[in-house]
Amino acid sequence: MTTIVEQQLAAGFGNISPRCHEFVSLPQEQKPVDGIWTALETTYELDPSVPEFTERNGPAHDDVAATELQSVKAEAEESPSTTDSQPESDVTLAKESLSSSTESEAKPAENQAQEPPSTTEPQPSEGPETFMSMLDDIESLGQGRWTDHKEQTIRGPYDYISSAPGKEFRTQLIGGLNLWHRVPPESLGIIANVVRMLHNASLLIDDIQDNSNLRRGRPAAHSVYGVAQTINSANFVYFLALAELQKLRNPTQALEVFTQEMLALHRGQGMDLFWRDTLSCPTEADYLEMVSNKTGGLFRLAVRLMQTESNMGVDCMPLINVIGLIFQIVDDYKNLSDPDYTQKKGYYEDLTEGKFSFPVIHSIHASSGNPVLLNILAQKPTAFEVKRHAVEYMDSTGSLEYTRKFVKALAARAKALAVELDLQCGNDSSSNVILSLVDKMARI
Repeated sequence: MTTIVEQQLAAGFGNISPRCHEFVSLPQEQKPVDGIWTALETTYELDPSVPEFTERNGPAHDDVAATELQSVKAEAEESPSTTDSQPESDVTLAKESLSSSTESEAKPAENQAQEPPSTTEPQPSEGPETFMSMLDDIESLGQGRWTDHKEQTIRGPYDYISSAPGKEFRTQLIGGLNLWHRVPPESLGIIANVVRMLHNASLLIDDIQDNSNLRRGRPAAHSVYGVAQTINSANFVYFLALAELQKLRNPTQALEVFTQEMLALHRGQGMDLFWRDTLSCPTEADYLEMVSNKTGGLFRLAVRLMQTESNMGVDCMPLINVIGLIFQIVDDYKNLSDPDYTQKKGYYEDLTEGKFSFPVIHSIHASSGNPVLLNILAQKPTAFEVKRHAVEYMDSTGSLEYTRKFVKALAARAKALAVELDLQCGNDSSSNVILSLVDKMARI
């Protein structure tokens, strides 16, 4: 009996050119031992630059392989079957050799030696899922496999900050603006929810960028969940809010509004961070532009979404821009003076952040020859005494008083615009919710 193997380059094995791949018949008594057999199955790297080179899987090689395989099959049909106790048949070894000639280029020899014979059926995994069943499920991955538990895990930081009661000023503002827009209740609920989601998600990012320790009187979300998970949760909610907009009657217009105002929000935030990180004091005009983008962006988004769902044709944009300025400048002022604010956010946190708030900007420009406040900001102080000294310095330059007067003027302008809108829509100004909201937010 003989064994058919594919000739490989091996020392002392025949008188065949290294560039050739031919089949030779070995007497049974010359069958290589296991270690040599493995070595013979290792593919010899051919040099394609040699003229006599025949591609490994080319026609010439395939013809030889097919002829020899037919010969092996014919011989196998004439040979008696072997029992389980006998060594592997020559036919089996020949088949292994033929199949290994195409597989050996991708697998190291040592890995081939560990593979079970081709006649052995793969054993199923003993785990809860077999390997094949996992392969069968690949095409359905991501389709209906996401669970509520996983969703809650991703939303954790967002749900954490949302569970802390806020002012809900934006929700109240949307309700007041609807006296003029008369948006259907279902659409109004979607808009209010989207604005709430975007606001809370933006606070998660804002607290990280400002390195804030407190938010709404308790540890900031990134202090509890970590920075990476908090960032991911905030970004995730941005897209959840975008998905909510698809429920509106005019989703295409809503998408355009969303994109424009979210870009504006990030432009404003980017400038605010740039001034802080480079210790560059902006002008008041630059600051008001930044606030109009950063803080006013979500206010405008709410109004513009309401306009896409309304048939009234009311233009509230001048009013909403003024309201955005009032909201941010009052926040700047309270950060330096309101005891209740410091309890929820920390003592004079804007100074620790090195932030150029409205009173800080005025004070620096009011005493450009004295760099004391700029020097304090550069240190990003944490000591209460240092920050209190900075506040006293701003008071001495008249910056706190200037801020109060500026807010008062903005509030008067906002109320005048609200009355004009009432006249335009035929509403009674005595019951105008916006007027009372402006009075409340401008109280400092």
